[in-house]
Amino acid sequence: MTTWEIIGLALALLVMLVGTAGSVLPMLPGTPLVLGTAVLHRLVFGPAGASWIVLSVLVALTLFSVLLDYVATAYGAKKLGATWRGVVGAILGAMAGVFFSLPGIVLGPFLGAMGLEMLGGKAWKPAAKAGAGAVLGLFLGGVGKLAICGSMMALFAINVLQRALH
Repeated sequence: MTTWEIIGLALALLVMLVGTAGSVLPMLPGTPLVLGTAVLHRLVFGPAGASWIVLSVLVALTLFSVLLDYVATAYGAKKLGATWRGVVGAILGAMAGVFFSLPGIVLGPFLGAMGLEMLGGKAWKPAAKAGAGAVLGLFLGGVGKLAICGSMMALFAINVLQRALH
């Protein structure tokens, strides 16, 4: 492994660490940043970068993590008594909340689930419970994304180092 490749790997892992932080912090793209860094590393370093198979696995993990965000939010709402209206409201609230930083990311699913439940005729307490479930699901989805980012970083680093040694 050349000095340039070591520096490139270190920089890639540093950017991936920022992406990992983005899996729980607003305004950072999380897993897409980890994936983009791995692809860029491959484009710059060619065969010294991650293999195409590993990059394909990273793409699949990225898609799964994006889906996990919405599914976990909807599942949390459903688990705490939301009807289909609350689940739809939680998903719509999560999508809208992304544009309003941290308060929007937390309040969006809550207000979306609660609002559509109340429009469907539920009292405010059961509707608020469904909203709380959406926020709980959002939190659990963030934990899942954090684990996925860590796995993506490890898979990338191991593959690059393994390829460098052979």
